[in-house]
Amino acid sequence: MHTTSSDLLVKLPPGAAPVACVDIGGTKVAVNMADTEGVRGKVSEPTCKEGNNDALALQIIRMIGESCALAGIAVGDISAVGVATCGPFVINQGMVELAGPNICGGLAGKARGLPNDWNTALLEAPLKAAFPNVRVENDGVGALEAERRWGALQGLDNCAYVTWSTGIGMGLCVDGHILRGKNGNAGHAGHTFVISNDDALCGCGLVGDVEGLVAGNAIPRRFGAQGFADAATLFVAARAGDAGATAIVDDLCTVMGRTLFNMVATLDLQRVSVGGSVFWHNRDYLLPKLQNYLKGKLPALTNGVEIVPAGLGEKVGDYAALALVVP
Repeated sequence: MHTTSSDLLVKLPPGAAPVACVDIGGTKVAVNMADTEGVRGKVSEPTCKEGNNDALALQIIRMIGESCALAGIAVGDISAVGVATCGPFVINQGMVELAGPNICGGLAGKARGLPNDWNTALLEAPLKAAFPNVRVENDGVGALEAERRWGALQGLDNCAYVTWSTGIGMGLCVDGHILRGKNGNAGHAGHTFVISNDDALCGCGLVGDVEGLVAGNAIPRRFGAQGFADAATLFVAARAGDAGATAIVDDLCTVMGRTLFNMVATLDLQRVSVGGSVFWHNRDYLLPKLQNYLKGKLPALTNGVEIVPAGLGEKVGDYAALALVVP
């Protein structure tokens, strides 16, 4: 039986010092405290993308203080800070900086419309100056660890977590080992190519990669002129039987379905857990479409492979950061 977010309550053991859980996405930042009473004191606000390139780190430090105040925890009592964040990462003098396509405007230039010219956003160095113990991981890795501990991937040695949200991210596990790569960027299949396209500019600067085609922020850029100002508008129309919207969603699922197939075929996985706002709010509609891209295709690799909704649901981001710092 898979754990679900509605029946999960994670508490630190008696006597354990509190930890801070930070979830950084291209749209929002969320911070929680976790202690012997559970996960609480949540604060959330839009991801800072203006000012100097340390603005995001300063935002997180401030939000940790606000979360502590809500939970009645002293900032000085925090024993560790877990940071699950969108990437990719650049390592500068041993510290993680973000080169996130949906945060750093210097990557794709002014055509992308982000209000900064950052090539990276400082992250680990400012946080470690403020807190003694900080662990930063790609949010796909954090979510994968959380799903393996408490969610839909428990007991599996060959599995993956995929987020279909503002961006496209993944966490990968093969033979019981979580894959990280030379800079902690393993799993960035959102920046791979599965079809030919020359008009979908991704924030990383590539044109026509998976994220540039199907991510939540790609939908208004690609289909706004057709009346679909956001993902919600598109899916409402598709569910209502609008032929144009249905064709668009089917094309999006072709891209994502091929991406999932490539990942399963490459890594020989048992199960893929899918979350993220675009998928989660439309999971009943999207899941059968995605599953069809595995059925009957190269059975030696795909028979028995499951694509399932994230067991932690909309809380996967909160628990992703917690999984990074809880033994």
